[in-house]
Amino acid sequence: MDGIAARVDQAAEAGSEAAVTFLRDLIRLQSGGEEAVQARLASALEDLGCIVETRRYQPCSIVLRDEFASDATIAAEERAAVLARFPGTGGGRSVIFFAHPDGEPFNPQHGWLHDPMAGEVDNGRIHGWGVADDLAGVATMVEALRAVLAAGVTPKGDVILASTPSKRHARGVHALLHGGVTADAAVYLHPAESGVGMREVKALASGQLVFRIVVKGRLPATNEPGHAAFAHTAINPIDKATVVLAALRALDAKRGASVHHPALDAAIGRSTNLLVGDFKTLGDGRAARVPPAVQLSCALSFPPGEKLADVKAAVEATLAEAQAADPDLDLEVTFLSGVTGAEVPLDHPLWVETSAAVLRGTGTAPEINPLHTSSDIRNPMVQSGIPCVGLGPLCGDLTQNGGRDEWVDVADYQRGVAVVAALIAGWCGAE
Repeated sequence: MDGIAARVDQAAEAGSEAAVTFLRDLIRLQSGGEEAVQARLASALEDLGCIVETRRYQPCSIVLRDEFASDATIAAEERAAVLARFPGTGGGRSVIFFAHPDGEPFNPQHGWLHDPMAGEVDNGRIHGWGVADDLAGVATMVEALRAVLAAGVTPKGDVILASTPSKRHARGVHALLHGGVTADAAVYLHPAESGVGMREVKALASGQLVFRIVVKGRLPATNEPGHAAFAHTAINPIDKATVVLAALRALDAKRGASVHHPALDAAIGRSTNLLVGDFKTLGDGRAARVPPAVQLSCALSFPPGEKLADVKAAVEATLAEAQAADPDLDLEVTFLSGVTGAEVPLDHPLWVETSAAVLRGTGTAPEINPLHTSSDIRNPMVQSGIPCVGLGPLCGDLTQNGGRDEWVDVADYQRGVAVVAALIAGWCGAE
């Protein structure tokens, strides 16, 4: 196997510049829309000898296990996932590599210093709209398979490559998993936002429940434009929101003391958190007016092993208790989305092979990032029971985080191609 690994390494190095060219091509093709990117990908995979198909689906029609999203948050339009299979010779383990071709909606007033659709390389970084989220992942799986085949190596197990829309609950990988696509393992290819790059692997993803609470008030019985003189006759929803905040803080403290996961406790000192990320009145902002309502936007993270339904029930019970204790507390809660956590243990063969591939490609044994809440690595595990890890090159200034000039480190992207190529050979077996 060492001889095969060395040949794969050499092929990945020989094709490193071509790998950058392919990624730049994908960035440029975005000006023609997602379909143009997917068409280029399908063509490249056919050229490699894959059996390629495009599966069209409606995101809202996919029935999920232990996951939900409100209708208003789900992409309504029909989407297309590209699915490619390179058949193995037999006797090896199969794997699904997946990444998403869709990025954030393009903003013409982007304020970038680099042309977002040009794939410019500057100071060792390749810049482009969606390059880190997640065109680099899409390109990595294609170029990794190319390196394996260029080395004259044939995988024993099937290699499945899937470019699956993900943004705004597009559910591309879900559509494939629930459409019969399966394998012995899966790998989610996405650049690492944490600043560690190829030296880390995502093997644990916490679940997350996102919900909104609207606390309603009662206006004073007056037609006067100013309410200050009548404020004592009103129910100010800001006051009542403080009651809700206190209840949520109590729930957070209770959970923090009783819910534990060793990896999360070791990494951050907590295994669950309830965050109130936004607090705003639903009035016109005038100081002398009682607002009609206040809105709280919240997210609750919870570790693998805890059930989404139980977490949701705990939030509902907490709010019901607060209402029971205060007859004037009028609130409405809307659960916007929820996902279940999952993990791959360190003694699992997938982790062992992935760790070995990263060590070979980078010279450093990988760290585990257990703090990427609701990572897409959860999807194969929760939906189909397929173990899954995630990895990708160093990146920064992500558009989805409000950054400008989104980038991926060129050298780490090339290392990523070599790592994934080594993982194909190691996991699937090779001749």
